[in-house]
Amino acid sequence: MKVYSFPPISNKNSKILILGTMPGITSLELNQYYGHPRNAFWKLLFEIFNEPFSTDYEIRKKMVLKNNVAIWDVLQACVREGSLDSAIEQEIPNDFTNFLNEHPNIDTIVFNGQKAAKFFQKYVKVSKTIQYVNLPSTSPANAGISFDKKLEEWRKFFN
Repeated sequence: MKVYSFPPISNKNSKILILGTMPGITSLELNQYYGHPRNAFWKLLFEIFNEPFSTDYEIRKKMVLKNNVAIWDVLQACVREGSLDSAIEQEIPNDFTNFLNEHPNIDTIVFNGQKAAKFFQKYVKVSKTIQYVNLPSTSPANAGISFDKKLEEWRKFFN
């Protein structure tokens, strides 16, 4: 089945771009980045930015923008059955040239998992002026790493 990513959550003040690979089924159904309730993404960011946790998607989006963070996915579209990155085929990358030109303050790209980094490296010309950081995937499929360990790794970067 062909699936499509969402538009980015970003503004002109964004300095850090967090990239996933492609939204999973639950996220697509909810039309929300990291919509699966077991995905640690939002819980991690609220914790890191010392904000009271909320399940309200509008509050989540405002929180990341307030902290100069943008969210997007490496892929614009792909063929995939289920939610696993390992099932992705016929991928089409997002247009990072235009995105980065429109967001000149972005100086760091954070990959939410190794697969996002691999697809980015496959399709996007790397800029020497941007810092690239690989962090553990927040996906529930990355069950081999505890929430506390994910938080520790993500916090190291953001602090």
